Amino acid sequence: MTGMLYGVGVGPGDPEDMTLKAVRILKQCPVAAIPKKTPETCASYQTAIKAVPELADKKLVCIDVPMTKDRVLSLGRYQEGARQIAACLSRGEDVALLTLGDSTVYASDMYLIKLVRDMGFEVKLISGVPSFCAAAARLSVSLGERDEQIHILPGSYGIEEGLKLPGVKILMKMGRSYGRVKETLAAGEYRVQMAENCGMDGEKLYGSLEEMPETAGYYSLMIVREKKERGNT
Repeated sequence: MTGMLYGVGVGPGDPEDMTLKAVRILKQCPVAAIPKKTPETCASYQTAIKAVPELADKKLVCIDVPMTKDRVLSLGRYQEGARQIAACLSRGEDVALLTLGDSTVYASDMYLIKLVRDMGFEVKLISGVPSFCAAAARLSVSLGERDEQIHILPGSYGIEEGLKLPGVKILMKMGRSYGRVKETLAAGEYRVQMAENCGMDGEKLYGSLEEMPETAGYYSLMIVREKKERGNT
């Protein structure tokens, strides 16, 4: 009998945001897989182990996934990681693949999950609290009211067209594009709030564009509204 691969969302960084199901799956799986070279550098592992100390005693598969847009390099690393996971599954071992936030929202684990599924193995996804929901709660702001639309935009790929959409814009995955994103927003008429390292050590909350620093960490997320639109500030 082959094992099951679970894609486990562990929430944005606060171990108390992990779901009961995520905790149960992590406890029962003999193998944990992470998208980093070492557990010390993996935010999802460092979050999960605070809620599930048993992770320290489990077999760990470390997959060195590069933070790059180079598809050729990324595919090679993902393929190697999928082979490592498949080897465990072939031995009948269940594997929990950890990811920050939710497994279905801009999650790198989905590339691995698709490859493993294409190999013929069974996969189940375990929902986690999305980073934008946690950030909105920390900022005490609503993401959508009545007929208000909600749009999720990957900030590192350009936001100009997305900003023309009505309603609330959530800017994720800004990375090194943070400065350009901030300049674009400053040139318009927007109300912007930002959470940096939401739920993690060093969490910072900003209530306006003017409060935001010139540089910000990788785990930064903005919530944007046009000034003329209704909504919380």
